[in-house]
Formats: sequence, structure tokens, C-alpha cells
Amino acid sequence: MVVGRSPNRPPLGLQPALAWTAILALFGVTILGAFAGAGGLLRLFFPLGTFGVATLLYFRYPRLYLGFTWWTWILSPWIRRLIDYRSGWDEQGIVLLAPYFATLLTVLTFGRYFPTMLYRGGLPFILSALAVLYAYCIGLLTNPWLGATVSLLEWLMPVMLAFHLFVHWGQYPQMRQNFERVFFWGVLVTGAYGVVQYLVAPEWDRFWLINSNAVAFGTPEPLGIRVFSTLNSPQPFGVFMMAGLILLLNHRSAGLMPAAGVGYLSFLLSAARSAWLGWLVAIVSFVPSLRPRLQMRLVVAIAVMSLCVVPLAAMPPFADIIGQRLDSLSNTQDDVSYNARVEGYSALMGRALTQGLGNGLGFVLESNSLGSNDSGILAMLFSLGWLGTLPYLGGLGMLMFRLFQLSAKTLDPFGSAARAIALAIFAQIGLNHVLAGIFGVLLWGFVGMGMAGRQYLLHQAAIARQGLEPFPAVDSVVLSQHQR
Repeated sequence: MVVGRSPNRPPLGLQPALAWTAILALFGVTILGAFAGAGGLLRLFFPLGTFGVATLLYFRYPRLYLGFTWWTWILSPWIRRLIDYRSGWDEQGIVLLAPYFATLLTVLTFGRYFPTMLYRGGLPFILSALAVLYAYCIGLLTNPWLGATVSLLEWLMPVMLAFHLFVHWGQYPQMRQNFERVFFWGVLVTGAYGVVQYLVAPEWDRFWLINSNAVAFGTPEPLGIRVFSTLNSPQPFGVFMMAGLILLLNHRSAGLMPAAGVGYLSFLLSAARSAWLGWLVAIVSFVPSLRPRLQMRLVVAIAVMSLCVVPLAAMPPFADIIGQRLDSLSNTQDDVSYNARVEGYSALMGRALTQGLGNGLGFVLESNSLGSNDSGILAMLFSLGWLGTLPYLGGLGMLMFRLFQLSAKTLDPFGSAARAIALAIFAQIGLNHVLAGIFGVLLWGFVGMGMAGRQYLLHQAAIARQGLEPFPAVDSVVLSQHQR
């Protein structure tokens, strides 16, 4: 007798069937359609389909919703390049709206729990969100409405995601597991693709480099590309990889060494120096926050990974680009990028400091020395003005302060890693626009997870100490949703 597969079970055995069928159908149809040259339809189908799948997951499968949202951030730029390669260059990049549409559903969480969380630790998130909304109102009056609205998504979605994570602190262990799984596979997949990108230079990546005129990303040929993997440029990829590599230090699985190998190699091939420095900041913050036993385990892990990565990085195909970029860290006199940033700050900082009301969201900074994503400080002052910057930074600063109030005995290793990663990303604010887009999602995502872990662990400590629940969970509905 042959036992058949259950009709409700998806072909790969993934559960829940409905959720995974929707996810696989979205990505499968999009990728196949891209190779078939159906770009005209896919440029609308993928963002709208992403929103539809995200809506299903948000209401019915909240744990999968978070993982799906992260993967849309990781893969959407690569999908855009596939579509453009087969169907022609699209200057607008509509496909890149997909991750914002997925994250947009967290606004529902904000609307639902805004009154409750105002007095339960959520005030800093609310301050930052209100600062962004203020800048949007200014932007609607002074800048094109479409640019202001896209900028609103870039600034507001990171804060909304962090608030969503914080509200669901009662499910911190499950969310922690979700983060660890996503970033493990993210490091493995994007790291492996990054190495292939450097060695082979796939046609769609070459096509994108040529049409985008991104001369700072290298040349469109094998061994000439500054690796950006499935993301949109080397800096966001470097920051994503930096976060993933820090989380790998806590990871235990058979695939750890392959993931670390391709992860660190592609991280170095990105030549993203600010992300390299961010990794050092994270390590310096992370190691002292651990218990002595965990510190020793971490040092051993770093040593073992170094033994695997250093020989690879010293091989001829990789050594030149990595060595040149490392040398530039100590020799800034002939560094074109460094000197351009210094020149840009000298020319613009005086104007930035006089921005009382700000120019609003959608404002485009025009400079021959600095790009729009080269400075979070300038972007914040010119867009939000002091009237928006003070509450925005005040909210973020309060959250960071609360995270670093906790001792090593209170935090778990993931919580220590989350706050170290958040600090490492924020430390790059003078070199990258770390408050919006994928940078902002990473920064605020780890702030939100750190705050969720803080709330959960303090709650558990109080229960253990007193033998009773010191304060109720935010809302029983929040917990019941995640227990489905």
C-alpha cells in the first residue's frame, strides 16, 4: 500500500501550508516571470503581491510575517535587477517598494497599541515617529508630494517595525529564534552570492552597474565589482553582513563554518570600511557584556573563524581589493572618498546647523562631494530641522540608554548582541544615512528586539524573585496571536 502525501501539505513539507504556498508562489512567479521577460507586469505584481502575502501572514501567521519581511528587504534589489535585465532599465525602481509595503502593516500595530504603550515604555518610539510625521507635513508643503511620501516610508517604517517588536515582547524567545534563523540563512545566501558576484559578475549585476552609473561600486566585470550581493549597494550589504556575523558568534549549527567563511569573505570584498569599523565597535561592545564563560567561548569562535577566513582573503583573486582597502584606513591623505566627505562636511555643516524647521521629507541634498546617503547627520538636520531632530534623537537616545543600563547578568547573549549591533550601526551616522531605508530597518530592528528582550527578561526576573506576575502583558491578544 502506498501512503500518499496529505493534500493539505505543501510539496516541500513546509508548514503552515497556506502561508508557505503564498510565499513560494510570490517569489516563484516573480523569478520565473523575470526570466520570461514579463517585467511590465512584475514591476506592479511583486510589490502588490508582497503586500498581499504580508497581510495574510500579519493576521494569521505573525511569526512568519517577520521572517518574510526581512527576506523582502534582502532579496528585492536582486529581483529588481533580474527584471530590469530581461525587460529593460527602470529608472524609478518600483520593485524596491516591496519591502516597504511588507513593513507597512506594522503601522496597524502602532495604531492599535499607541494609547496603551504611551505609559508602558513606548514613549521614545512615539517621539521619533511624531518627528518623522512632522517632517512629512513640512515636505508636503515644500517638496513634491511623491518624493515626500516615499521618504516617509524610508524614515517611518524602521520606527514602526521597532515598535511592533517591542509591543510583542511577550513572544521574545520566538522572535529571537526567528531573527537568528533569518540572519544565519541571510549570511549564508548573500555571502555565497557575494563571492560568486565578485568572481563571475552575473549579467544582471553588470547591466545594473552600467545603467546606474555607480562608479563607486567598481567595474562591471569579474574581479572588479565591490560586492553588494543581493542588496542595492556595498554599504547596506556591509551593514547587513556585519549584523549577521555578530549574531553568528552565538550560533550553533553544522552550517556555521560555511556561513562564516563566505560571510566574512564577502564582507571584506564589499570594501565597506564604515561597516568594518562598525564590526569592531560591535565586538568591543559585545564581548565585555558577556559572562566570563561566554567571553572565552566567543574568543575561541573568533579565532576559529579567523583561521578559516584569513587564508581565503590572502588568496590572489581576493587579496588585492581587500589589501588596498585595508591600507586606506591608515592612509587617508590620498583617499578620494575620505577627502570628499571632509570637503562636503566643511561646505554643508554650517548650513545644516541653522535648519530650525527643516526642509521636510523629500528634500534632496545637492552636493558635489556628498551623496544623499553619505551622512545621516546632514540628512537629519536638513530634512527634520532642529524641531524634528531633537525629539527623533531624543527618542532613539532614550532607547539606547535603556538598553545599556542592563548588566550582563540580566541580558541574554542575543540581547547583548542586539544592542551591540544597534550601537555599531548608529556609530556610522556620520558616514552613512543609517536612519532610513535598509540601514534604518537594521538599526531600529535591533533596537526594537533589544527593548523587547529587556522587557521580557526583566519580567521573568521579577516573576522568579517575587513568585508572581509584577505587571500584565501589554494585551492578551498580542500573545494569543503569536501562539497560533
